[in-house]
Amino acid sequence: MAEGFEPAYVALLRSGELKQRVAESYERLRECDLCARECGVNRREGEVGVCRTGERAVVCSHHAHFGEEDPLVGTNGSGTIFFSLCNLNCQYCQNYDISQVGTGREVEPEALAAMMLELQAGSCHNVNFVSPSHVVAQILAGVLIAAQAGLRLPLVYNTGGYDSMAALRLLDGVFDMYMPDMKYADEVVGRTYSKVKDYPTVNQVAVKEMHRQVGDLALDGQGVALRGLLVRHLVLPNGLAGTSEIARFLAEEVSRDTYINVMDQYRPCYRANEYPALDRRITQAEYEEAVAAVRAVGLWRLDKRRPRLLWLTR
Repeated sequence: MAEGFEPAYVALLRSGELKQRVAESYERLRECDLCARECGVNRREGEVGVCRTGERAVVCSHHAHFGEEDPLVGTNGSGTIFFSLCNLNCQYCQNYDISQVGTGREVEPEALAAMMLELQAGSCHNVNFVSPSHVVAQILAGVLIAAQAGLRLPLVYNTGGYDSMAALRLLDGVFDMYMPDMKYADEVVGRTYSKVKDYPTVNQVAVKEMHRQVGDLALDGQGVALRGLLVRHLVLPNGLAGTSEIARFLAEEVSRDTYINVMDQYRPCYRANEYPALDRRITQAEYEEAVAAVRAVGLWRLDKRRPRLLWLTR
């Protein structure tokens, strides 16, 4: 950790604001609007909405992860906590056993805090909450307990990008890094393949707010991320993701210094075989065109991991 670095939530812990955020977030669970679905169900009383998650978070696993973006992994790994279930229903999800089937176990905030402290004790560089949008209240409660017990790692909000402003206001000053997906530039494509309305509009508003809170990605002297925005963009077959439009949005409305991972690992999973446009890997040409589109608008901070070489050759 860089000398003198203090994660954002520590100031809120000292002031008592973090405790207040926990109380407010649990109150919002009574008419849940803590993701952009805004289902309005009373999760405190066991009702569930699209995410199928009640008052307790469901966790699939937690461990040091070395497959994340370079600035998160460093030398000791990113301390990931994988939440089960999801507020999206991506028809090609590669982790559908977690996101759709719901493999995992319900946990109380105390158990979630213990996971964070275990990851810190294992020298991970951060605590990385994967698929957090539907469990914002539970995460805040866990962070409060962990911070009171000595947690001092930066926190990463690793999201599918369909996040509500209500949630982001609660998270302001808590998270050091946001890592949203930007999946689609077209509303119809988002509705077709992730079963969600207005994805581009919601996503772009959320990404702008995330950048307002944390700014461009800042690294320590060893190249490990401390604070800022990282964007993930998965290249889909047949140009379905709208890479050019997303890149233009980032360059013109967020920052040309945005750190972006243009991902090449798409493969047909889950129900992708039911959609002819998704029922194949991307080609090398499609990936190279996507990278060129990102660079063409002036974005230059691309994740440097080597391509996975999973493309079709034609």
